[in-house]
Amino acid sequence: MSSFFIKKKGPPKVFKKNENSVGSKRKNDGDTGNKLKKKLNSKHNEEISSDSETEGPSLHRKRRANVEEEFDETPQEKKLRLAKLYLDQLRDEEEKKAEEESFEMDLIAGRLQEEVLEQKGQLQRMVAKDLLPPDVSEIRLLRGHKLPVTCLVISPDDKHIFSAAKDCSIIKWDVESGKRLHTIAGGRKGTEDRHVGHTAHVLCMSISSDGKYLATGDMNKLIMIWEAATCKHLYKFTGHRGPVSGLSFRRGTHDLYSASHDRSIKVWNVDENAYVETLFGHQDVITGLDSGSRERCVTAGGRDRTVRVWKIAEESQLVFHGHEGSIDCIQLINEEHMITGADDGSVSLWSVNKKKPLSTVKAAHGRHGDSGLEQPYWVAAVAALQNSDTVASGTNGCSHNSKVQLWGCGQGFRHLEPLFSIPVTGFVNSLKFSSSGKFLVAGVGQEHRLGRWWRLKEAKNGLYIIPLKRQQPEQEEVNGEENGE
Repeated sequence: MSSFFIKKKGPPKVFKKNENSVGSKRKNDGDTGNKLKKKLNSKHNEEISSDSETEGPSLHRKRRANVEEEFDETPQEKKLRLAKLYLDQLRDEEEKKAEEESFEMDLIAGRLQEEVLEQKGQLQRMVAKDLLPPDVSEIRLLRGHKLPVTCLVISPDDKHIFSAAKDCSIIKWDVESGKRLHTIAGGRKGTEDRHVGHTAHVLCMSISSDGKYLATGDMNKLIMIWEAATCKHLYKFTGHRGPVSGLSFRRGTHDLYSASHDRSIKVWNVDENAYVETLFGHQDVITGLDSGSRERCVTAGGRDRTVRVWKIAEESQLVFHGHEGSIDCIQLINEEHMITGADDGSVSLWSVNKKKPLSTVKAAHGRHGDSGLEQPYWVAAVAALQNSDTVASGTNGCSHNSKVQLWGCGQGFRHLEPLFSIPVTGFVNSLKFSSSGKFLVAGVGQEHRLGRWWRLKEAKNGLYIIPLKRQQPEQEEVNGEENGE
């Protein structure tokens, strides 16, 4: 008998609409929105600065407008805009280039004008009135030579000094540090064949205007050519029959002029290692020589009391008279003017256009000796700051009156005016201004460079580097007016 199981039906389930499902969803959406707002608000609060607050709305509008403009710009308009930008850029570059070219042209014109004035001998930089006496503590003494310094030159870039002495040595110095960079030792008499260098007193030296060659002359009638950068020996010139007393390179070339006690002047070409010609005219030993950029040189004739201008190309000479004593040193100021010193104590200023000195200062360094028997101090060296109105002279050794005297030439080179003096101890055998005019170098020794008439034991053989400072007159006048107010 089969049995049937009958499941009782319960009460019908009532499916009520879930009110919380939609409400909770909305509630959740609301909470999420609130959270996003809070995050956005917090983010804005964190990033907003004083600049962004002021620029915020307007900046957004500008960006939106720029974006719209970019989208609205057609290809042709874009090409036109880029072309205009390119043309503006080219215009700016051309204007800048034109300004630079104009500046360069002004510089070139000024340089050419200076060269023309220099060639005519009319270029005169007025610096004497602005020079200030140096502080004694600022003067440096470089010592290295065993015997008195006889001559020196300064490199065109003012970085090095070359000096020579009676010990036959040559020393290359560094101006800034004062250290010896190279020494060419002197040799003993009789070792000329095997010694590279001088074996007799070196009396004179010159350096080319490009700083390539250094020339030195000695008592043995020899001229030696060196490579200035390395102090390597290059050539030896022979031909003079007496001590070589003067050397000078023509500016801008490697033509070398030499003077000797044999009363002759010789012309050499250093590039070709060649002798060119010999000139005669002086009646006594030649004691000094100098040259500029023209094809000419000037010489001092010692006891023949003449100054001569040698015109090499024309093969002629001009003769000048004026000193009462032996003219022992000479230096060109520019192409038309020169300065000389003599053993009668006088310093003279000359023009190549006049046979007599434009100005002479007698007993320029004072006198010495008993009353009624006073003698002027011997002027042993002169120097000139090229194309300026400033010159210097140095006296013979005296323990109480050795000095370097600076002079101003005055407007138009009409007279010599004393500026100030720098005391030194010993014989001032050589003087040279730096090209920049920032310092003056004096070669000093215990004896005169040409002899041993007397000796100063308290003197030191060496180089005195004398700084030359200039005042600023315009600035001082302004400061004076301000202080007055």
